[in-house]
Amino acid sequence: MTAELVRGQNHTLPQTRLEIRVSAGTPVVAGATLGDERGTVRGVEWIAHPGSPQLPGLEVSQQAAADHRLAVDLEALPAGAHRVTVLLALPVGAGGPVRFGAVPAPFVAVTGLDGTEIATFTLTDLDAESAVSALELYRRQDAWKVRAVGQGYAGGLAEMLADQGVTDPAALAGSIQEAVTRGLARSVAPPPPRTPEADRVRHATGSADHRPTAPPPAPEPPEPLADPATTGPAHTTQPHTAQPHTAQPHTAPGPAAAGASAAGPSTGGPINYAHPRRQHAAPPSPPPAAPPAQPGQPAQPVAGDATGWSMDERLYNQIWGMFEDLARAVAAYRSAVDFAESRMDQELDRALSDPRNRIGGAGDRSREAARAKRDELASRAREALDRDLAQLAAEAAVVEPALPAAYAGWGNPVWHAHRIPMEIPMALRIGDLHLPERTDLRIPLLVRLPLERGMWVDSGRTASEAAALMDTDRLRRLAMETAVAHAARLLAVYPPGEFAVHVIDPAGSAAGPLAPLVEAGVLAGPPAAGPGGVASVLAHLTRRVDLVQMAVRARAADSLPPDLDTGEQLLVVNDFPHGFDDRAVTQLRYLADEGPAVGVHLLMVADREEASAYGPVLDPLWRSLLRITPVADSHLADPWVGHAWTYEPLTIPPGSRVLEQVLAAVAAARRAAGR
Repeated sequence: MTAELVRGQNHTLPQTRLEIRVSAGTPVVAGATLGDERGTVRGVEWIAHPGSPQLPGLEVSQQAAADHRLAVDLEALPAGAHRVTVLLALPVGAGGPVRFGAVPAPFVAVTGLDGTEIATFTLTDLDAESAVSALELYRRQDAWKVRAVGQGYAGGLAEMLADQGVTDPAALAGSIQEAVTRGLARSVAPPPPRTPEADRVRHATGSADHRPTAPPPAPEPPEPLADPATTGPAHTTQPHTAQPHTAQPHTAPGPAAAGASAAGPSTGGPINYAHPRRQHAAPPSPPPAAPPAQPGQPAQPVAGDATGWSMDERLYNQIWGMFEDLARAVAAYRSAVDFAESRMDQELDRALSDPRNRIGGAGDRSREAARAKRDELASRAREALDRDLAQLAAEAAVVEPALPAAYAGWGNPVWHAHRIPMEIPMALRIGDLHLPERTDLRIPLLVRLPLERGMWVDSGRTASEAAALMDTDRLRRLAMETAVAHAARLLAVYPPGEFAVHVIDPAGSAAGPLAPLVEAGVLAGPPAAGPGGVASVLAHLTRRVDLVQMAVRARAADSLPPDLDTGEQLLVVNDFPHGFDDRAVTQLRYLADEGPAVGVHLLMVADREEASAYGPVLDPLWRSLLRITPVADSHLADPWVGHAWTYEPLTIPPGSRVLEQVLAAVAAARRAAGR
């Protein structure tokens, strides 16, 4: 029976290998400190945090997230450690809430490796606090217990660490927040919080209990799991455990958050740059389930087997569910392999510490037995992973041909029959992601529309190993071609006249890659060159941001100038920072910070090394953009366990005229609409 704790209450722990699961309504930082018999933290080596996530017997997440799993093996803690205190803090400078009183009460659960809850605690009655000691695991007379603490700190992470007895807590708190900021900059943004009625539906089968699945609904992504026989302890990245097979990903906001797209000045109301038009009705039921599979066999995958407002939304949810399933399944495999290695090392240490095993064949037999057990555990983990990968591959094979143009790659035939839509789609595909455990299993990388974050195509040779082997001029051309292709996709999925593209090409060096956009006549104006061109475009877009912001704040959309284009705007910048003076750099940073909220977005092509002359002043700019590359590179992190995913850019098939055909359709739709 689960013990539902209140502040100050304790409960005996029946086992020593545990998970501590944290669910919050907003990304939080999770960490833990070790204490001796008096609760003293002996040094930074007894603190696990995103910048240093692993200690013997303890591991925490490397990034801020709304859901965390902390792995704990109480028997593997350092000698002298009698207490584990779990700490939560709000990230600083991430644009989110600054106090726990403004977010839903965090929920913390102590579970076994099979997912069974042992004790839970909801951290209520928090207000101005931005950090909190959630609970502690402590030893009493050779038995371990858990106590609900719930001690909040208005002074934040530094005050909380000081209360733990940490030397120089401010410096450590700063390094932790910096590690979190770096993690957020490289992380793919998760989809919006799901609602209970919009859970993803999977079809249970005889072998489905080996499939990554989810715990009860939470504000952020679900928690899929792995075969319990292969799940490791606290020596891993976010271990995963088995539960009933009910994987649940995410859906779009409900009716309250789903307004119409940008309203024009004639509406008389505030301009709405929220999610595109959505129906104000309950989501329809998911499509009919596939016929039941034979016992012991997985169910036939179905395209769109998620609930949503439309088939596009069902596919969107299904893709995000596949993304998370793959992340969790691989994390479970790596967890089990790490555990097998750790267990072997411990058994070898014990064997070698016995003098009787140092002579004769006893030591050799102990080593062989330890290695055999390691190999058995690793083999079982791989078998479970292969089952998960096979099911995901079968699902991907069904889903890919069913994708609409916005979600499809350039090689999908749907693009050849594409018609410019009358409504904005939920999302746009900007590439594929894969992990080394199976490189042919690709997950589409979807970003929500309207864009919530600009993009940066890294044209530097230091961006990746593949880029380092490429000629500089060829790499820069490829980076600009990538930007042009993304701009074309955005133009093609927006209704006529509701999306405009501006280009800054200071030296005119991108004339070749820009030719498809220029020749199709789909740009808002000729590519801007020279200092004068740069200044003109930046002044125009900065003015637009200022005017729309004022209109929104004053609830006076009808006061906007009649010639102001209220559609979404994309600024493509080539070869930054060439041609940018200090004023232009300041304006660009302003557009990056303030533009997305009012429909102005950046797509930059730049080599960060060349921009280093501006010093750290541009660091916030780079962090605000989603970095993508013109060649494959392992630099993006998922929002659940933080794997390093290989990003593959979308490529146009050799000899294909699909880009020109799509841009011609955009131009024709604009002429027909009189835009």
